[in-house]
Amino acid sequence: MLGKTVTVIVDRPLGSVHPHHKNIVYPINYGYISDIIAPDGEEQDAYILGVDTPLKSFTGKVIAIIHRKNDVENKWVVAHENANFTEKEILEAVYFQEHFFDIDIDI
Repeated sequence: MLGKTVTVIVDRPLGSVHPHHKNIVYPINYGYISDIIAPDGEEQDAYILGVDTPLKSFTGKVIAIIHRKNDVENKWVVAHENANFTEKEILEAVYFQEHFFDIDIDI
């Protein structure tokens, strides 16, 4: 899926609070890709990088896949078509949530 264009439906916009963990505030937009079912049986989750305002949806390119080694699901990272983020920048952006997991990242 790396390099593919997808549309993310944002259900946790920048600045929102996690529905089950009130100590997690989303510093980036986060949502799901409709009609793509992830290994956890839910729609595929995705982080959106490079946008500094809350969104309702976003169409962009999958620039990375985060593999959670101690969980059943992966997270996709989506950005504008011509955006360039290093692995370090991606890891820093998703640290707020991914630091709870043992992860690898494909770019």
